[in-house]
Amino acid sequence: MNLFKKKIIPEQSTGISFTKKRIRWDDFFAEKIIKGVAFLSIAIIVLIFFFVFRESVPIFTSNSKADKAKADSSKVNIAPVSKTEKQETYGAESNDSSPKQEQYGVTTEDKDQKQEQYGVTTEEPQKQEQYGVQTNDEPKQEQYGVQTAEDTTDKLANKEIKTENPSVETKTEDNNKNALATLKSKDWQPVSDNPRYGILPLLIGTLKVTLISILFAGPLAILAALYTAVFANKRMKEIIKPAIEMLAGFPSVVIGFFALMVIASVLQSVFHYSSRLNAFVGGIAMGLAAIPVIFTIAEDAISSVPKTYYEASLALGANKWQTAFFVMLPAATPGIFAALLLGIGRVFGETMIALMATGNAALMGLNPFESVRTLAATIGAEMAEVVFGDTHYNVLFLIGSMLFIFTFALNAFAEFYVKGHLIKRIQGK
Repeated sequence: MNLFKKKIIPEQSTGISFTKKRIRWDDFFAEKIIKGVAFLSIAIIVLIFFFVFRESVPIFTSNSKADKAKADSSKVNIAPVSKTEKQETYGAESNDSSPKQEQYGVTTEDKDQKQEQYGVTTEEPQKQEQYGVQTNDEPKQEQYGVQTAEDTTDKLANKEIKTENPSVETKTEDNNKNALATLKSKDWQPVSDNPRYGILPLLIGTLKVTLISILFAGPLAILAALYTAVFANKRMKEIIKPAIEMLAGFPSVVIGFFALMVIASVLQSVFHYSSRLNAFVGGIAMGLAAIPVIFTIAEDAISSVPKTYYEASLALGANKWQTAFFVMLPAATPGIFAALLLGIGRVFGETMIALMATGNAALMGLNPFESVRTLAATIGAEMAEVVFGDTHYNVLFLIGSMLFIFTFALNAFAEFYVKGHLIKRIQGK
């Protein structure tokens, strides 16, 4: 019986602890770095969110500030000016006596000493320097062509300030107050005597271009992904997939130039519309930029469908195209839906292509062959020219906030709805 008994060796005799947790420093630092990067990403998103919304807040909080600024400016009075010490005046004839300043082009009567003057005959005691003024009075400060008298001192002492042009801060607050009333208007004219900041034409133009681009890019990208995943052989797949994904590396400005010079001319010759750059041209160009995004995600979703679905369909007598459209494609619906959402996000925030190919006219018509202006293109075109803190500046940040909210809502919808309800419904749960 003793042969089958194991001898238990205590930890003290071997020096090896089997219960003590050993620290692997490489795993420890790798874990901390990954956590730090994750929290840094979240912090950057929060900071961007905070910065964008902070710059657009003055539009909504300017009403009370504007009224307070007007009330403060109406209470300011000019302090009384003493007779001995007078303010600087411009373009006046003064009638005081005493030492005068140097004068240019003025004839003065000086009997004793003469100071250095330029082009002037002087015959008076010591004078201070003056420009374009005839003086015959006592010591005064430097004066430039202003008519002053002692009686004007009493008038200015009890007179309130009446400014024809308000200060820049007050004017900005008034413009912010008026901007709220024009946000829902149909006109986008931020630079005028009566500025209007209607966001509706920009929003309609953005939605119109986005819809055209998705209707163009969605079917092409999904069919290309279906062919690559189901019908193409291995060699053809290695050619098609990298070629389409290479389009994602093209700069937006290159696609914009191609749309401006080639696509616009070709489509105008085909459809014979009047406006060369319009929502249709911009939608086709943005669709070219969205095709690689939709194709890559859709192809991965279709390829990840279990092979048993494909084999079972063929075993039941279905051919390849029936299996592809009625078995593989419905099974990959969640991934395809996510691909379309990411394509919409790619198009909705596009700036350069929209700036170069849509015509940049803030129109509200539903005609796809009209020029439009998108939200992102408006920010890209006007942000470099606005004054910091101005109403136009705040409205542009409000537009950026709208883009941020739309993108966030789109990603949240894709995360919770697609991965939650839609996948469960496809799986029959």
